[in-house]
Amino acid sequence: MKGKTRYLLIAAAVLVAAGAMAVSATRITTKTDADQVKLPSINDVPGECWAKLAGMRIFFGHQSVGYNIIDGITDIANERDYIKLNVVQTAGSADFDRPILAHCQVGKNTDPVSKIKGFTKIMDAGIGDKADVAFFKFCYVDLTRDSDPQEIFDRYRTALEDLKGRYPGTKFLHVTAPVRSAPKGAKKNLKECVKRLAGKPTGLDDNRVRERYNELLRNAYSGKEPIFDLGLMETINPEGLRCYAVRRGVRVPVMAPAYTDDGGHLNSQGRTRIAEQLLIVLAEMASRL
Repeated sequence: MKGKTRYLLIAAAVLVAAGAMAVSATRITTKTDADQVKLPSINDVPGECWAKLAGMRIFFGHQSVGYNIIDGITDIANERDYIKLNVVQTAGSADFDRPILAHCQVGKNTDPVSKIKGFTKIMDAGIGDKADVAFFKFCYVDLTRDSDPQEIFDRYRTALEDLKGRYPGTKFLHVTAPVRSAPKGAKKNLKECVKRLAGKPTGLDDNRVRERYNELLRNAYSGKEPIFDLGLMETINPEGLRCYAVRRGVRVPVMAPAYTDDGGHLNSQGRTRIAEQLLIVLAEMASRL
């Protein structure tokens, strides 16, 4: 009986802790100036910027979340006839003889170096000489608790510096890594909580690594070269507040729950939100070329 009572007490403690974690994992930060973010509106972009963007030759390398973003761009363009984009899945340099928003997969998931090499190979196959703007993104699976964000960033920066030197006519857009949301549902929260109480790494530890990579990229390029801060955009909920979870007393950015159904990929609301912000960045770049 004592053993059973002890077990029940432990189980109860775990469930209480899990409930606390569920609250902290999905809790939106308080409404302070530091946490309230006002994103630019697609409706405020001047018409001439969209006209210039329509004449651009753009390449976007990605994997699965990239397809979510492309779907979002397509949805937005279908709803707004003044945004005219020729969206094509291709890596053929001959397709860049006309305005295009080309996209395709680069590298292999869980292998960020393969994506750096894959993007470089595509640039060297002819697109680097033709594209006005080029960029690629990592996936959340490319940066986990076992990754070295400094090493990955150093490889990325070296490759991009080399590409900028060889293709001075192309503007390269830097993209921060996407993050995942906090666990949803009592079962998943309980599993995370058990790991946490046992001192084992959780999904939030992966997000900490992604955030360290993103800080390296922001510190290197903010105010100097164009950045699309995907990792930040995913954390800002529809009310304009940043979403965090707490891990070992530290706030860890997480994707807003409204933007995903599986914790990592973008749902219809998320893809529209992210696509809008990417289009605004691309339109701004177009206005400066």
